[in-house]
Amino acid sequence: MRSTGAADPSWQGGAWGERAHAVLCPNPSPMTLEGTNTWVLLEPGGSQAVVVDPGPLDEAHLAAVLDHVAARDARVALTLLTHGHADHAESADRWARLTGAPVRRFGRGHDDLREGERLDVGGLEVLVVPTPGHTADSLSFLLPAEQVLLTGDTVLGRGTTVVAYPDGDLTSYLDSLDRLRGLTGSGAASSIAPGHGPVVPDAAGVVEHYWRHRHERLAQVRDAVARLGPAAHEPGGRDLADRVVEQVYADTPRAVWPAARLSVLAQLAYLGELGD
Repeated sequence: MRSTGAADPSWQGGAWGERAHAVLCPNPSPMTLEGTNTWVLLEPGGSQAVVVDPGPLDEAHLAAVLDHVAARDARVALTLLTHGHADHAESADRWARLTGAPVRRFGRGHDDLREGERLDVGGLEVLVVPTPGHTADSLSFLLPAEQVLLTGDTVLGRGTTVVAYPDGDLTSYLDSLDRLRGLTGSGAASSIAPGHGPVVPDAAGVVEHYWRHRHERLAQVRDAVARLGPAAHEPGGRDLADRVVEQVYADTPRAVWPAARLSVLAQLAYLGELGD
């Protein structure tokens, strides 16, 4: 789930560098921006493709991804999931039947992806980077050859993401942003290929913006609770979340208030304001 923005028709997917190409799913909304980016990764001259996030169960979209892979004289050898939300992973089982390729993700069995695992598929190197917080199972993937980081919903191409409480956790998300600050600060990741929205050429800048924004929002939530006074500590943290959303997100379109509420709940939990 995302927290901002209407679709921008200027982003239609496409290539980013020599190894990554986004096939844009036609599921735009205030929560998915232009739609889900299904990333096809392929080593130049290679024939074994890695697909990241096949997306929702949309047969036309799956066919478009298969057509793109075939047009490059390749086959799908592996599918990776950044996390389990339906707009990224609903089609995973159907996709596995269509391609015959394994689907790997976090926390689903013996073939779980591991922190720091290096995948080599037809000469393409992919590094697994755990980035929980948006969800407990969120992962990012680094292409070291081009310093491209695929972030799923952890960092978007535009706007900011949701910490999807209760599965999402603010402590984990802040730790993940610190991990990404390390990757971008060292130059290991210089650009971002997000799960929604256009590519981000300045990875370090946008990750720093996310870090500052999250801390600013936390301060705003803390101040809102203080303004509410004793009423803030009455039983019922979810009612408190609604009141905080009304104050902190007053200038945000109401269409994304339900998503904002999840982030507020995560921040209230972080601040110890939800009780037992």
